[in-house]
Amino acid sequence: MVFKAKILDHMQFVRTMTRITHEIIEKNHGAQEVCLIGIKRRGVPLADMLAENILQFEGISVPVGYVDISLYRDDLTEMTTMPTSTDNVIPCDISNYVVIIVDDVIFTGRTARAAMEAVLSYGRPKAIQLAVLVDRGHREMPIRPDYVGKNIPTSSSEQVRVLVPEIDGELGVNLYSI
Repeated sequence: MVFKAKILDHMQFVRTMTRITHEIIEKNHGAQEVCLIGIKRRGVPLADMLAENILQFEGISVPVGYVDISLYRDDLTEMTTMPTSTDNVIPCDISNYVVIIVDDVIFTGRTARAAMEAVLSYGRPKAIQLAVLVDRGHREMPIRPDYVGKNIPTSSSEQVRVLVPEIDGELGVNLYSI
């Protein structure tokens, strides 16, 4: 991979997450019925950031969990090694909540579809919404996020990497050529 451009620096990242938080609060008329579910890996720290922002802005501690979508992928027959278990944490009875699935990048829509399937295996939420930091286009599924931090038109020979301190030691979004 060859570095092409920095899409979001630390401060832009923070501002973008703040904006997404406000959009979530507005759309849901507060956050009393919101549950955040991050898609492992980088969706988890983003869900935590949104929860911290909601606590700061609304004084509400929202439940936060995560899903590992490995067993819900639609390409399992193409994989050489089959995933053996899931590592999901659903922190509440989701039937009482609007579940917001959080991911770093949406591309084809297949990961979001798998995450919805994983969430639905735990019950029937009031609604499911999708929040992503970056939408890079190229959808293969009819899925559109409710909250988007930044739209970045890309080619199939490019890759968007979201950097989070818990995994990468820094906060930002970079674009690479493959």
